[in-house]
Amino acid sequence: MITLQQWRQQGQLESIKGQQIFTRRGGDNNAPALVLIHGYPSASWDWEGMWQTLTERYYVITLDMLGFGFSAKPKDARYLITEQADIFEQYLHKLGITEYHILAHDYGDTVAQELLARQHEGSAKQRIASVGLLNGGLFPEAHKPVLIQKLLLSPLGPLVSKLFTKPKFADNLKRIFGPNTPPTPEVVDSLWQLLNHNNGLAVMHKLIDYIPQRQQHRERWVGAIIKSSVPVTLINGVKDPISGKHMVERYRQLIPKANVTELLELGHYPQLEEAEAVTTAYLQFRESLH
Repeated sequence: MITLQQWRQQGQLESIKGQQIFTRRGGDNNAPALVLIHGYPSASWDWEGMWQTLTERYYVITLDMLGFGFSAKPKDARYLITEQADIFEQYLHKLGITEYHILAHDYGDTVAQELLARQHEGSAKQRIASVGLLNGGLFPEAHKPVLIQKLLLSPLGPLVSKLFTKPKFADNLKRIFGPNTPPTPEVVDSLWQLLNHNNGLAVMHKLIDYIPQRQQHRERWVGAIIKSSVPVTLINGVKDPISGKHMVERYRQLIPKANVTELLELGHYPQLEEAEAVTTAYLQFRESLH
């Protein structure tokens, strides 16, 4: 396991779109570029269990999005999905990357959908070669937010953020992980530290605004997957109460010839629950593209 401290030491803060963003890269920069996009409310450290294997094959690039992890968490930001997508595009431009693959999770799925929509419209800054999606609210109608998410979205949001404690956080995590793969104390500690860094609890209720944004932009973001000429795969922990089996069913309804891997025992954070299973499924998808 790559500890949070090691992860931080192996990355760096860079100024992107006027904000201090934590970035991390690994692997041979002549290999195909793979961009990892994390979920809510965690950070790029989520990918630590897959990092070693992925960097042996690809040039892997990731960052903590604005408001997350070790990046800046300004209180006055709007935290729009479109702005997060801008940060990725600008960072890739800075690195001189013109084509890349995406592997995304949760909130990151929505950022991936925005990037795909740009490609479909012809406004993307780089070309996306393929997309891998883990558990996330791809279709707002099939997304089942848990109580804490509903509270953060309510007028009580700022207060709920202030009253959020580590035991409550651990309890919430446990409910969304698979029953046989609960979060380890290390995972709870690391995610809690990431959440608290730079007074992150103060912006939690602002970041949750991605849920109404998904409804607002549904046609564009869902259309991006349905109309995609880019190969897309869904790798899903079906025991996830937020976006598990029911999300897979909706995906199969909307996507003809859907490429789906169901991880039967895993929950909402498959890459933290059993990194090897997710890595295997992802590498099989990449092999199938040749």
